[in-house]
Amino acid sequence: MLRLAAKRLTGGTASLEAASPAAATSVARRFYHERVVDHYNNPRNVGSFDKDDTGIGTGLVGAPACGDVMKLQIKVDEETGKIVDARFKTFGCGSAIASSSLATEWVKGKQMEEVLSIKNSEIAKHLSLPPVKLHCSMLAEDAIKAAVKDYESRRASANGSGKAST
Repeated sequence: MLRLAAKRLTGGTASLEAASPAAATSVARRFYHERVVDHYNNPRNVGSFDKDDTGIGTGLVGAPACGDVMKLQIKVDEETGKIVDARFKTFGCGSAIASSSLATEWVKGKQMEEVLSIKNSEIAKHLSLPPVKLHCSMLAEDAIKAAVKDYESRRASANGSGKAST
């Protein structure tokens, strides 16, 4: 059954690898919205910051069911509390990479309190994620929250208090 479907999609060849790049791209576009394809092909803010920098917060989250792992880091201006930069590294599907990329774009330039209001449903809606891929947007929301929490706890530790500020 799968072989028959693959042959139909690829114009008679046995696999997508054997098909022309144009055929493989058209197949990918059928399953993913153009925004997902754009963020996957041209991810924004890929990389990482020095984890020992006190102005950095790191959120590392994963979904054991599908194997997606997402690391999102924020760089915060300590005087204003504004996120001045963000980076991500994601191991996962195209939707997970796109969700991470979009999340870094949305958090830059915002106050930390403001980014905590970013919801997975907004990310999913913007990327037009199908229900089976909603866990990717949930990971992005969790990564943002984890990065903010990490930054606040690191800042509290650096200031000598045992309690993180909110």
